[in-house]
Amino acid sequence: MEKEELDFAWRQHPQAEAFLAELLSQYLREMPSVAGFQEELRRKTGTRLTDWLDHIVVADDPALRDRLEGWGFHLSGTARREDDTVYAHPGTVFPHVLLRRDTGAPAETVLGAGIHVENVSRFLMTHGICAPVEGDPQSPLRVAAAWQAGGTIHREFLILERRGSGGFDPVWTSPGDLKDYLEAMESWSNRPRAFPSVEEGLTSTLGLARTLADKLGPAMASWIVLEVERTYWQSRNWAGMVQKARQDSLGLGWGNHDHHTFRSSREAFAGLIRILETLGFQSRERFYAGAQAGWGAQVMDQPESGLTIFADVDLAPEELVGDFSHMRLEPRRQLGTVGLWCALHGESILEAGLHHLAGRMDPELAVEQLAGKGVPTMPPFSTLSCLWQAFTRGEQWNVREDSLARLEKGGFARDQVNRFRNEGALGSHLEIIRRRDGYKGFNQQGVSDIIRRTDPRTGGEILA
Repeated sequence: MEKEELDFAWRQHPQAEAFLAELLSQYLREMPSVAGFQEELRRKTGTRLTDWLDHIVVADDPALRDRLEGWGFHLSGTARREDDTVYAHPGTVFPHVLLRRDTGAPAETVLGAGIHVENVSRFLMTHGICAPVEGDPQSPLRVAAAWQAGGTIHREFLILERRGSGGFDPVWTSPGDLKDYLEAMESWSNRPRAFPSVEEGLTSTLGLARTLADKLGPAMASWIVLEVERTYWQSRNWAGMVQKARQDSLGLGWGNHDHHTFRSSREAFAGLIRILETLGFQSRERFYAGAQAGWGAQVMDQPESGLTIFADVDLAPEELVGDFSHMRLEPRRQLGTVGLWCALHGESILEAGLHHLAGRMDPELAVEQLAGKGVPTMPPFSTLSCLWQAFTRGEQWNVREDSLARLEKGGFARDQVNRFRNEGALGSHLEIIRRRDGYKGFNQQGVSDIIRRTDPRTGGEILA
């Protein structure tokens, strides 16, 4: 089998996933502390260890290299140790595999694993672990060994805090770097979100994004931006607050994020894409559901920071041809689900914030556990064997009077405007997502379904 090319026709890789699962099982049998942590994850957060896994370290073997390459893994970058070789599969969500030479261990013995969290020191404190942290605070990569096992074969469990770094070497910075980071975080956190016009807002936000990218590099800037956007979204999303608290009980933060979804009006969409490209995001597949559901979406990845964005917009059937992400989309009198949401609440990149954050979880556990905390989940909109997705019930946000006046002036039905005035309108969600077989894509039919079911005109009533 030849190496898979990134043509965005995302495939399932059950053999590779089964092999990685067996490696992880072998590792857990030899690392009781990590096995206990895995059970805590399931019980306290409704997540799987694989939802957090950054990499796995295996004793090198030529036959293993052949198998990995046959499944589509490629040599990727440099490792922390000279005797490690890094393999990654860009066509999947699999963790990196580090092959370690000259270990004295039998081939394919698992020697270590690492998970990614938002803050290494917080993880160590939460678990009562005293261990040195390599890398400076707020640097692109910090690492600590949480648990180790000695004997004939040495094994370790690493905690990684990544901020725009895809490498494995802890980063030591200067005091000036820390100052730049903190100032950038503060400037994006405190930026104005409300403007006299959307155009002014986009221009101001683009200028700030350029400043951050020039000073810190696009990867670090992208990490800062989405960390702030998660915080802003969470401040108005009860489900997000509940799940974050559950994950923080184990010192994890949002290290299990899958994608961040921005909604945009038609006239603002090209500006949103320009801001994201300034932060180093690159376009992946586009969805053309205009004739089916009146929407389109551009998926974007930041290859260095490992962040993914799903950007939604209203589309007409005649706009299915071409790169709608970079063309001017004229306003339309008839508003679809996305356009109406923006008319009610504002642009995601400005005052409205993220429409939803998707966190990787075990749905059988997460749905039941969140319900026990007073957070109901809507029926799933994707139930593929490789992709399960569902929203928590949406937040009902109040709508500003000036937004309602614009809707009414634009010909929107008065009774519907009054309903928004009296009852508010659907705002944001938390998405529960489970991926299997390394599948990296999305389910267009499922997305069309959930966009229909979360149209503000339904009032959140369509739950099945």
